[in-house]
Amino acid sequence: MAQAVSIKNLSVIFGKEKQKKEALELLDSHSPLDVRKKTGATVAVKNVDFEIEEGELFVIVGLSGSGKSSFIRTLNLLNRPATGTIEVGGRSLTEMSKDELREYRRNDVSMVFQHFGLLSHRTVLGNVEYPLEVQKVDKEERQERSMDAIKLVGLDGWEHHMPNQLSGGMRQRVGLARALTNDPELLLMDEPYSALDPLIRREMQNELLKLEDEMDRTIIFITHDMNEAFRMGDRIALLKDAELVQLGTPEEFFKNPANQYVKDFIADVDKTRILKVRNIMRKPTAVAKLGDSRETILETLKEKDMQFIYVTDDKRYFKGFITLEKLKKSKAKTIDNLVENDKTQIYRNDYLQDAWGKLSAATFDLPVVDGKGRLRGILNHDNVVDALAK
Repeated sequence: MAQAVSIKNLSVIFGKEKQKKEALELLDSHSPLDVRKKTGATVAVKNVDFEIEEGELFVIVGLSGSGKSSFIRTLNLLNRPATGTIEVGGRSLTEMSKDELREYRRNDVSMVFQHFGLLSHRTVLGNVEYPLEVQKVDKEERQERSMDAIKLVGLDGWEHHMPNQLSGGMRQRVGLARALTNDPELLLMDEPYSALDPLIRREMQNELLKLEDEMDRTIIFITHDMNEAFRMGDRIALLKDAELVQLGTPEEFFKNPANQYVKDFIADVDKTRILKVRNIMRKPTAVAKLGDSRETILETLKEKDMQFIYVTDDKRYFKGFITLEKLKKSKAKTIDNLVENDKTQIYRNDYLQDAWGKLSAATFDLPVVDGKGRLRGILNHDNVVDALAK
């Protein structure tokens, strides 16, 4: 089950105890650079506040030294915060006992690093099952869970190969599979693709977006590349010199850049290749569910001046649409036999340039679905034009 993350007034300071104490006294009134000059302590993260939603792919972006890696390591307490609180699923990390923290690291959170960190003397399967082996999980169970993870990242058939027999992208997939074996609620990814060649990097980005649709977990992704941030993130937090500069969706960055630094940072971004359908889709005004009464949905359409309505089941799987005209003519008690199939749906992780064909031909809002076929939003031609024009 994915978990929400709450960050309140978080600061991370490196240095000797005396230096850190002096830095804390200056933190609110001085810049991180001034604090370092006066105390010798390094303020890696300063007074950061934000909420990460359950199931969100949240990206933290910034140049080297901005504090992004220092921040993500607080989420498993590899770095201890100097101030502030961190809550994951309502649990305070800083208040956990040693035993509770150990269980949290083993079962609830996993991390994928920039450098693969594979054990060279172990096969792919041996590397992936290693965390479960440390937890003393039964051999049959850990191999079964490890093979599930290997298949999930597309390495089925490579489980008995050694790391030196794999490409860079394949080794990164092994690292991802290893992180998934304990089915973590929170997946931390610290610049996982920055060492890969551009084509392999794009392939791995697409693979993660695909996996995200299939996995029910919150993902926090670190990068220094704004193009990658916009391709991957539901929302993005831009850090500069240890401080949060702007937080928002890709569309919000384009529409309302916080300052000149943000404008310069996004200046070379190609919106059609970066903005995804999910970044600009809207919530439907109303959605019907199988089993709803015909009279109720008819009243809803009249009240909201709608000509049709999209239909899902009780788990949000997209089923089609019903027109106002059809509802008026029918005498059925429920809507179930009135649903018409809809083949105009758009995948939410499509880029705008890939979705343009269907959009340009449509005269109505198109349904947006995820990889499992669940309705996530709606989109029309005007939404895209507005996003590109900003």
